[in-house]
Amino acid sequence: MENKLFLYNTLTRKVGQFIPNEEGKVAMYTCGPTVYHFAHIGNLRSYIMEDLLEKTLRYIGYDVKRVMNITDVGHLSSDADTGEDKMLKGAKREHKTVLEIAEFYTNAFFSDCDKLNIKRPDVVEPATNCIAEFIHMITVLLEKGYAYESGGNIYFDTSKLDEYYVLSGQSENELLVGVRENVDEDANKKNKSDFVLWFTKSKFDAQELKWDSPWGMGYPGWHIECSCISMKHLGEYMDIHCGGVDNIFPHHTNEIAQSEAYLGHKWCNYWFHVHHLNDKLGKMSKSNGDFLTVSLLESKGYDPIVYRLFCLQSHYRKPLEFSYEVLDNMSAAYDKLIKKIGTLDKNGAIDKEKFDYYREKFESALCDDLNSSMAVTILYDMLKEEMSDATKHALAESFDKVLSLNLTTAHASREADNTIDAALERYVLDKIEERKAAKKQKDFAKADAIRSELLEKGIVLEDTREGVKWKKA
Repeated sequence: MENKLFLYNTLTRKVGQFIPNEEGKVAMYTCGPTVYHFAHIGNLRSYIMEDLLEKTLRYIGYDVKRVMNITDVGHLSSDADTGEDKMLKGAKREHKTVLEIAEFYTNAFFSDCDKLNIKRPDVVEPATNCIAEFIHMITVLLEKGYAYESGGNIYFDTSKLDEYYVLSGQSENELLVGVRENVDEDANKKNKSDFVLWFTKSKFDAQELKWDSPWGMGYPGWHIECSCISMKHLGEYMDIHCGGVDNIFPHHTNEIAQSEAYLGHKWCNYWFHVHHLNDKLGKMSKSNGDFLTVSLLESKGYDPIVYRLFCLQSHYRKPLEFSYEVLDNMSAAYDKLIKKIGTLDKNGAIDKEKFDYYREKFESALCDDLNSSMAVTILYDMLKEEMSDATKHALAESFDKVLSLNLTTAHASREADNTIDAALERYVLDKIEERKAAKKQKDFAKADAIRSELLEKGIVLEDTREGVKWKKA
């Protein structure tokens, strides 16, 4: 590995060289979705940038094992461990079981990831698979004196730690209430910053998913799952933990507290956080009611990959403001980009000197705290350079292992789609004329048969005063 990767570490609050625990290998964890609703594009910005990080690590030669949880139980609607479980909230909204909600929205999440060329992690583990691991960790924390039982619930005692706020860098007074205005104080807690490890039925009788435990029937708190799932698959030492900036407190802060109390040593060396996607009204959130999804962008005619390019044009540690005007400009730029690459003649000799020069520049940009906007600029600069088409095509293909913008395939795919659409239009118009002739000869059975034939192929006919119109169903 010639290039050394430098990353901003939330734990140290500075950019430094990334050095994994084991040479050449990276243990990486990503906080996964709570699968009670569709992911909005603000959520997906984090997953795009985490995907970019993983692919950068692989590109420069690391062997990466990436693990992600699926939160299908235990994530309450308040940061103070109050309110109802988000999964239960989703089940009530759609009149389904929690497991049905989890399966549907897990599939929807990965469908969105596929559309955005986000690689599926090596391990994906639902929280409900790991109840035994949660109970074991809580038992050890109780035995070590880091946890206590109160009001039927098991809490982590943050007063036992000297540096509970080490990740956020804020004081206890600044964070007593939490990060949301509607947080209520839990009278069962010894300290306001304590958090729940296990809920029992004494407090949440309406909870659908419950398990037996030494403390009664109940279910785990949200924070415990990431600690246990990461240790299950990555061991006691982790290199990089990823998430959005809103996870810093309390979620990641609590993960560090319980994990290091359980293990007795430092747990994770690097914390990678992606900033918010905003619109003109502020941070995008499901709680705002209507929210932007990949499917909504598609329904408006946008290629989801255009949104990925939009994210890559900004640094992951900067807030990014979304607007359709900006996305329109990005869509036009993407169309020109893939057309330019798509018309390159990839046959011929590759200039190794030029190839190595631009690959080195591209790697250096990524290794500079994941400077994706500079990496995209280097792509454009390379395409303007005097060199063979074959060299440019090879470089675009190489860069796309990280950028994942379909640089060398999108143009041909679109050309093929246009050919299919033209052939379909010719077919439909011929059938409309055939149906028109049948109706003129009063052969209404044949006319109806033609309408049915088209409908089976997903084409709907509409008879209007201006003539017959057609559309895809």
